[in-house]
Amino acid sequence: MVMTGYEQLGWSPDTIGELDHRRLKAPCVKLRSARRGPAGDTVYCIDLRLRHPNAGQCLSSTELHSLEHFLLEGFQRLLPGHFIGLGVMGCQTGFYLTLLNEGRREAIEGTLEAILRGVLQASAVPYARVDQCGNYRNHDLGRAQQIAREVLAHRATWWDVAWP
Repeated sequence: MVMTGYEQLGWSPDTIGELDHRRLKAPCVKLRSARRGPAGDTVYCIDLRLRHPNAGQCLSSTELHSLEHFLLEGFQRLLPGHFIGLGVMGCQTGFYLTLLNEGRREAIEGTLEAILRGVLQASAVPYARVDQCGNYRNHDLGRAQQIAREVLAHRATWWDVAWP
């Protein structure tokens, strides 16, 4: 069997890209896209899905905001040469992570796990001071820790992104 570049990175080719949201599982880590630039660099967009779409399980704005701060700080610190950005999904079920030249599923999932374990040990939400955040009162460390626990409880199945 010949493996594609995506398979060598640990992704199942049949789950890359846009999927019917009724099929998506959560929590999961899914490759949404990979774009190669003219100089050979590749930009990867990763779907960090924490809640099932259209199932009444969306995260509150406070939960998203606090988790966004943890993920932003963690990916910047742990993947400094690769991290481009993090965006909140408008549907409030997760985040889009953008990386440069780092598309290995194992590395991405390992980094996410380390960040979420750090959330459990944290005594404060990072970047949550008035001089660092435009809505610094809208954070909840306890809820961020609860969600981190829930997502970590499913660590063994983050790769399983969709029902048939």
